[in-house]
Amino acid sequence: MRVDELETPAPVIDLDRVEHNLAKMQAYCDSYKLRLRPHIKTHKMPAFAHRQVELGACGITCQKLGEAEVMVDAGLDDILITYPLIGPAKALHLAALARRARMSVAVDNPLALETVAHAAREAGCTIGVLVEFDSGNKRTGVVSVDQALDLARRAGAAEGLRFQGLMTYPSTVATVAFVAEAKRHFADAGVAISVVSGGGTPNAWHAHEVAGLTEVRVGTYIYHDRATVGAGAASLEECALHLHATIVSRPTEDRAVIDAGTKSLTSDLVAPSVGPGYGLILGYPDAVLERLNEEHGILDLSRCREKPALGERIRIVPNHVCVVSNLHDEIVMSRDDRVVDTWRVAARGKTR
Repeated sequence: MRVDELETPAPVIDLDRVEHNLAKMQAYCDSYKLRLRPHIKTHKMPAFAHRQVELGACGITCQKLGEAEVMVDAGLDDILITYPLIGPAKALHLAALARRARMSVAVDNPLALETVAHAAREAGCTIGVLVEFDSGNKRTGVVSVDQALDLARRAGAAEGLRFQGLMTYPSTVATVAFVAEAKRHFADAGVAISVVSGGGTPNAWHAHEVAGLTEVRVGTYIYHDRATVGAGAASLEECALHLHATIVSRPTEDRAVIDAGTKSLTSDLVAPSVGPGYGLILGYPDAVLERLNEEHGILDLSRCREKPALGERIRIVPNHVCVVSNLHDEIVMSRDDRVVDTWRVAARGKTR
């Protein structure tokens, strides 16, 4: 079956492009002696996680315990959780995983640290701790080296915890300054920093320029999307996931409607310099996917010299591919535009 015979809307992955992307990132990290710890939140599929490890990844990264549980069930055994875990319920969930796999967790406050310590005591095993710091994203992460050192000391003194190092997202110029200061202060305090973990696909090819970085966490690189192409991290030919849709209505000369809306595509936008709308229409780059409803996508064709016809199938490069993965129970796998399989997105919807 050819992919253009699929019922739409349908997300389709080119497996050859995936393999190219995985091998390229692993080769880059190997060449600069950086450990690669891929983030599975993009693909959410154990088969791809196993392939990443086979190629040389030191382990995987998960955002939620539910994602990690799916991966542990599939035999993945070295997992970093890069999301704050707070409270007894999280501690018990983490403890259950820690009995089955090597678990590490990032923290940025004492309550999160106590949650991990509770899990270690409950599991009767050691859990690794990384202290997250803010590199300018203004999301989670401590904002001073003193705060980081305080948490590191607490982790080192807690039963069942092993302080491993520092973590941040994304890796930026600010990362370098923080790490340099931290190394001085931690050394003076006699606290070793074994790992400095940085993340983000858009800046991934510059990871070797971030002094002190030892580990790279990236997720989007497996598929790439309009945002990573716009950031210069990939070419359009490296985008491995396309959303296939059909023109189901042409109410006017300059308006078309496709059978894919917010149930199929992300509502995330990209930087204005990258382009307008909710995805790039391959073959019609001047078309603007200007609005999404649940089942409808509305295209503005006013800038197009050539315009898609009623009934025509189109391919869309999503703005943010991670969200698209999480919207679909299954994704079609292809090679040379032929369907080879359909895989379940095993960790989709894992919000806890």
